[in-house]
Amino acid sequence: MKTYTSYFCLLLLFLCLAGNVQAQDNIVKSLESNAPGEGRVTIHQDPKIGVLIGSPHGLSSSGDGIIKMAGYRVQVYSGGNSRNSKREAESMAARVRSGFPELKIYTMFNPPRWLCRVGDFLSMEEADAMMRKLRKEGGFKEAAIIKDQVNISL
Repeated sequence: MKTYTSYFCLLLLFLCLAGNVQAQDNIVKSLESNAPGEGRVTIHQDPKIGVLIGSPHGLSSSGDGIIKMAGYRVQVYSGGNSRNSKREAESMAARVRSGFPELKIYTMFNPPRWLCRVGDFLSMEEADAMMRKLRKEGGFKEAAIIKDQVNISL
């Protein structure tokens, strides 16, 4: 008898969660629905926003099947804000590209400095393994692991 009660509670919980997910997917439709005696709501939005509703992660704005989430990258260069620092960051990116073509490279200006970061790693262990490989095989002695928002392909 106890087992049937447990199964019933589990089934009830599942149905409640499924109903909650369905309600999240239809929030825009429910806001725009007409009900007697109530006002009318009209929502004007980019169609890409509809894809994000009910999604646990934000999709990139280009809609190319990439989600952004917390992760790690390996920083191989951090310079100043001069043109020379920009050239050095791009040079570092070229060195990484020639030695490790499988890595995604991000060269950016994050005020007040130019940065060159590589990889999209979800775990610290993956980033650490790549950092050690970069230091050993690529000669990037100042490589360091940085917590960052990474791009993960779907």
